[in-house]
Amino acid sequence: MFRSHTCNQLNKDNVGEEVILSGWIHRRRDHGDLIFLDLRDRYGFTQIVADPSHNESAHKIAEELRSEFVVMVKGTVRARPDGMQNKNIDSGEVEVILNEIEILNRSKTPPFEIDVATDPNEEIRLKYRYLDLRRERMKNNIIFRHKFIKRLRDHMDGLGFVEIETPMLMKGTPEGSREFIVPSRLYEGKFYVLPQSPQQLKQMLMVAGMDKYFQIARCFRDEDQRGDRQPEFTQMDLEMSFVEEEDVISTNEHVIRELIEELSPEKEIMFKPFKRITWHEAMSKYGSDKPDLRFGMEINDVSDLVSQSEFKVFTDAIKNGGVVKCLRVEGGSKFSRKEIDEFTEIAKIYGAKGLAYITLSETEGVKSPIAKFFSEDQISEILKNCGAETGDIVFFAADKFDVACNALGNVRLACADKFNLRDKNKLALLWVTDFPMFEYSEEEAKLVATHHPFTAPKDSDVALLDSDPVKALAKAYDIVMNGSEIGGGSIRIHSPVVQRKIFEVLGIEESEIDRRFGHMIEAFQFGAPPHGGIAWGLDRIIMLLRDEANIREVIAFPKDSRAKDLLTGAPSPLPEATLKEMNIKSIA
Repeated sequence: MFRSHTCNQLNKDNVGEEVILSGWIHRRRDHGDLIFLDLRDRYGFTQIVADPSHNESAHKIAEELRSEFVVMVKGTVRARPDGMQNKNIDSGEVEVILNEIEILNRSKTPPFEIDVATDPNEEIRLKYRYLDLRRERMKNNIIFRHKFIKRLRDHMDGLGFVEIETPMLMKGTPEGSREFIVPSRLYEGKFYVLPQSPQQLKQMLMVAGMDKYFQIARCFRDEDQRGDRQPEFTQMDLEMSFVEEEDVISTNEHVIRELIEELSPEKEIMFKPFKRITWHEAMSKYGSDKPDLRFGMEINDVSDLVSQSEFKVFTDAIKNGGVVKCLRVEGGSKFSRKEIDEFTEIAKIYGAKGLAYITLSETEGVKSPIAKFFSEDQISEILKNCGAETGDIVFFAADKFDVACNALGNVRLACADKFNLRDKNKLALLWVTDFPMFEYSEEEAKLVATHHPFTAPKDSDVALLDSDPVKALAKAYDIVMNGSEIGGGSIRIHSPVVQRKIFEVLGIEESEIDRRFGHMIEAFQFGAPPHGGIAWGLDRIIMLLRDEANIREVIAFPKDSRAKDLLTGAPSPLPEATLKEMNIKSIA
């Protein structure tokens, strides 16, 4: 037997017992005759005392021990002396006096210290991820993830959902993101792809009459990496039959609220029920379709107020069909010129040509490089419109609607960070609804689906698919937490006629529709029920609840920022014989 107890189990009730513990040497402290060992396993810590007067041979072995040695110890539990208890650990009232010790495995000196809270270089952490996962924060992140998914499964089962696995090898039907391709050995020149999501299959399950489906689904997208994105990630996928938007929204809101209150009770959910805003309102007021509402700082439209000014930057933008938006930052008059330039650079990153501003200084009053282009009455109206007061600054962006909103939305976030307005213990959860069905892709020079091509249009907007599809709104909804989209869904198309029309609007040729999506069209001809669903980004949700900066911190074995697996060295070359068998010729 390697252990009678784990390292967090012992307490005063165990005093006098003979116990066996196994684990890693977390820390070794040599106090002359006495050697104190902090023994660690997944469950916690226990202090071991090696006393030569009690057992000299065990003490001699303890002198050899170093960090991360794996050992088995046998000893007697005793109470720690008064004033020497450690209230930070579960076993802090007791210690084990060492009778026997066996070194099960020795350890090289680790490339970073396991017992230090400060993060080492991420590249080293990912290369030695098995050591990184020994660290307390990382271990707790992975355990929290397990608990979250376990409780999620329990909730879904309680609501009558059936968990159904869907295939990993799929037909390639591009839905927006680049897919990972898997060559077929048996069928030369043909390929599978790894699924971006189980979207089409979960709709097939609704056609099959399964009514309520969910899955903890692995998904794959060959995209450029960022802090909240990985090439392989985990979704909670859900689909329901005979539902409208409200049914899906209310079901999901109930589940996620219950999970947060159970597992992260220290977090304050700000809106009960969750706030709801339309996509247009989110963009207009907050410059984002996933706004962070832990703070105010709304964006205002001053196009009408500046349309007759002498400032050509503003008037030309309006004449070209654009807008002039402004952002009031309370207390912002103290920003230095350097800080204002930094905000301007942020606006430029998101497409703006620049950033105008007006400050209301206590000593100098209205101060601005653009003040000369406006009358006093015009400036007064602008400041009144956005509620600006002495001590504030007002930023302006003039451009197309989406550019002006997006630029100021990101300046808004940067200003919030300057004033520490994004409290991690507050959760601003909201639903964003009424998304456009389509958006114009400059890169592809055509309309693309805002969500995906299986999203149903608003009933009132079906006629717009023929006359003016850009104006059509979707039965789509996103759930947002603290400025991150944590889930997205929609009511789906269940009519083969409407589905074919959407493909046509997207510019997909008839032959391509049949080749890529013929199985969907055919399935809808066999009595498809009205249905809808959503997918949660589980990595992202857990990242936010654990106060982590990126999702790599809540995934056991993630890829790095360049989609490389530093632990195993993937991606890596394959032998020529393997490539030949798979009918692949490498040109690298």
